Amino acid sequence: MSAPPALSRRKFRRRAEARPDEVLDAALDLFIRFGFAATRVEDIARRAGLSKGAVYLYYPSKQAIMQALIERAVVPIAARAEELGRNEGDDPRRTLAAIVRMLGGGVADPRIAAIPKIIIGEAGNFPELAESYRRKVIERGLGALTAVLRRGVETGHFRALDPELAVRNVVGPLLAHLLLAQVFGLRPAGDPATAGDGGAEDDEGAAMSRFLDSHLDILLNGLLATAPDGSDDRPDDASGGRPR
Repeated sequence: MSAPPALSRRKFRRRAEARPDEVLDAALDLFIRFGFAATRVEDIARRAGLSKGAVYLYYPSKQAIMQALIERAVVPIAARAEELGRNEGDDPRRTLAAIVRMLGGGVADPRIAAIPKIIIGEAGNFPELAESYRRKVIERGLGALTAVLRRGVETGHFRALDPELAVRNVVGPLLAHLLLAQVFGLRPAGDPATAGDGGAEDDEGAAMSRFLDSHLDILLNGLLATAPDGSDDRPDDASGGRPR
C-alpha cells in the first residue's frame, strides 16, 4: 500500500531539505581522502546518491561546495569569537581564555580541522578560496582576540604590548599543536589519542583540553601586568630594560 499523498509530500520535503547537507558531507569525505583538486563533482554526486545535475541545483561549482563547508562549519566559530570579544564588561583574561578554549574546542573536531587544512593545501591552486577563508574566518578571529588584548592593556590587566603582534603568540601554539598532532601524528605522552583509550573524537577533544590548559597557563601568566604573587616580577625585555 502506498503512503498517503500528504505523508509522501512531507517525506519528500524532508529529503529535499536534507540534500544540501548530504552533498556537503559527501564532498568533505572525498576532499579529506583525495584532496580538493582531485575530487570531481560527479564523485560527490555518486557518494551523495544524487545525479550530477542534482548537485548543481544546490551548488553551481565545486568551489561553491567548499565555500558552503566553510560557512557551515567554521564561520560560526569565528562569529562566536567576535561575539565574545565585543563583551567589554568581562574581565579580559576570562574573555581571552573563553575565546581560546572555544577555538581549540572547535578545531578539535577532525572534520572541522580538515577544512583549514584543505584550504592551506589548495591555496596555491585556488587562491580565491584562501582569500574567502581569510576574510570570513581568520580576520574575524584575529580581530576578536586583538580587541581583547588591547582592552586588557588599556584596563591594566595585561602588561604593555603590541596587540597585533601578541595575537600571533596566542594563536601560533594552537596551530602548531594541530599541525604536530593531526598532520605528523606527534602527540604528548599520555594523550588519550596516543593511548587509544576512546573514540577518535573523544580522544581529540581530551588531547586538545590538556593542551589548552597548558597553553593558557603559559599565555595568561606571560600577559599579566604583575606576577601571580602580586610583585612586579616580569622578565626583562629583549633590550635589557623593563617592559613599559
